Amino acid sequence: MIDLHSHVLPGLDDGARTLEESLAICQAAADDGITVLAATPHVRDDFPTTPEAMEAALAQVQQTAGELIQVVRGGEVAISELARPVEELRRFGLGGSSWLLVETPYYSWPADFPERVERLQADGFRVLLAHPERNPSVQEQPELVHGVVEAGALVQVTASSLDGRGGHEAHDTARRLLRLELVHVIASDAHAAWLRAAGVSAAMRALEDDALARWLTVEVPQAILANADVPGRPGRRRRRWF
Repeated sequence: MIDLHSHVLPGLDDGARTLEESLAICQAAADDGITVLAATPHVRDDFPTTPEAMEAALAQVQQTAGELIQVVRGGEVAISELARPVEELRRFGLGGSSWLLVETPYYSWPADFPERVERLQADGFRVLLAHPERNPSVQEQPELVHGVVEAGALVQVTASSLDGRGGHEAHDTARRLLRLELVHVIASDAHAAWLRAAGVSAAMRALEDDALARWLTVEVPQAILANADVPGRPGRRRRRWF
């Protein structure tokens, strides 16, 4: 499995605080069956991570983790930070790809969200939207996500939302998004070995659909890291997203 959302880099945000905690996240992910882990520190007002800080911490974690797990670059970029220079944003691309993990706001829903996705695409980026199921507006109206998907974004939900560890509202919303076929990736959003821990396999089991689980945790993430066409959802005609 491939996990495209984690806060494994030490000392950059509200995730791992030390290299020891980083290694604990890597070990938990490996034990859960993860082979590739994207390090996606927050890039926002309260954690204004720079590409240089991310890259330095990433190199440290990669060296420490060794062959335990493959840790690749990334960032969880807040909407307010999308105005950063294009070349700076590129360094936060998932695994060095053109895909940006964009953080869903925790409150409200921007009316121009689809237009923002289209502007990023015009600059050569692709968008993976992080955990919209935790947004109150989406919890009330999951169909809001349809607009950004139609604009070209893919959607990542948190594993703990799908298997119920993240609370009933996030769980219900994640399930509704799945039924609407508005989910493309499952990821841990791991902050520590004990907080939104790796646990992607538990979410896969909760789906009770092996083909869909593989699509969400292997096939789509592989395509994202490779900048390749996203494979069609199991049981449906192939759709080219880009």
